[in-house]
Amino acid sequence: MDASPAQMSNTERSKERIMAKSISAARQAMKTSSKALTQSGRLTSTRKVLAFACTEHLNAETYRILFYAEPMERVVIVKQGIHPCVVEDLAKQMAMPKEKFLGTLGLARATVERKARENKLLSPDESSKVIGMARLVGQVQAMVEESGDPTDFDAPAWTATWLDRPLPALGGRKPADFMDTAEGQQLVSNLIARMQSGAYA
Repeated sequence: MDASPAQMSNTERSKERIMAKSISAARQAMKTSSKALTQSGRLTSTRKVLAFACTEHLNAETYRILFYAEPMERVVIVKQGIHPCVVEDLAKQMAMPKEKFLGTLGLARATVERKARENKLLSPDESSKVIGMARLVGQVQAMVEESGDPTDFDAPAWTATWLDRPLPALGGRKPADFMDTAEGQQLVSNLIARMQSGAYA
């Protein structure tokens, strides 16, 4: 028995709905793939900046990429090692004396300067501490961009000032006192996150 005009119409509409869903899913998959490729490209670029920082400077995008990167991606950067020039660049952007910056991260000045002279990359442990500081700046940058107007906001300088303030949440100690270990950096990062959510006291 032939299908009625009404039945034919319902069948066609069903096919159209299925096709529309398929097209939508395909487009979403393409967007996801494109986003992943873009992020991958940015991370590759960021790794180059961190390994050869003498030729390029850190910027807001570098900080954001480090903050949003997956832990495994940051591990790759840390194991690769970063150039000692990153230390100088980051300290200048944070308006911190180099000696104070190194002391905050628990890095030996003699070692960092020797590696800079010899054009050698920092060790994974040294790189991890510097990346942790840069990632914190990226967290602050992202927080301001999500919460308000980032125009003229200096994330590195603000972060340096905030790190040097005694906080009740830390028993009156400064966040900078905790930046020389991975656990301490995570503690400080959590404080920034609480501040953004309004749970900070």
